[in-house]
Amino acid sequence: MRDEAAGAAIRVRRREEGDLDACVRVLASVHDRDGYPVDWPAAPRTWLRGAAPLAAWIAESDGVVVGHVGLGAGTGGDAAPGLWTEREGVEAGPTAVVGRLFVAPGARGRGAGALLMASAVEEARLQGLHPVLDVVASDRAAAALYERLGWTLLATVEQEWGPDRRVAVRAYAAPRPGA
Repeated sequence: MRDEAAGAAIRVRRREEGDLDACVRVLASVHDRDGYPVDWPAAPRTWLRGAAPLAAWIAESDGVVVGHVGLGAGTGGDAAPGLWTEREGVEAGPTAVVGRLFVAPGARGRGAGALLMASAVEEARLQGLHPVLDVVASDRAAAALYERLGWTLLATVEQEWGPDRRVAVRAYAAPRPGA
């Protein structure tokens, strides 16, 4: 994708081990500005790796990392896989959870988030999985992106994030292929 106003192309490619330090720097800038992730991980490189046992991608602009997304099998703490199965019944099939999506504040509005999401969705479908995700309910910008991309809100639910700590999350499912 070419952004004529900024004069730089956004390119998405598979994340490599050598990209993790740059990803952590971008994540730190996103955390400082937007509070994502809500709780800064003790080991951010491990946190990024853990969300992407299936695959992960980065977005680059002029060779500089400006975004990231991962695709994983999900954990018992993810609401979206179960909600998708409840909604769709036995035909739902297995899911893949899209996570750890972030774009550097200075690179937003240039399509990086949509390109990263497209990569994750494509890979999930290649593996015969339906993409789903959870997002903190207060993250309106992320929810707006998912909805612009045609994702369906499954439900808003409370998740247990620790002793005496509950957080509202919105669970989404990608549109069915061809929809």
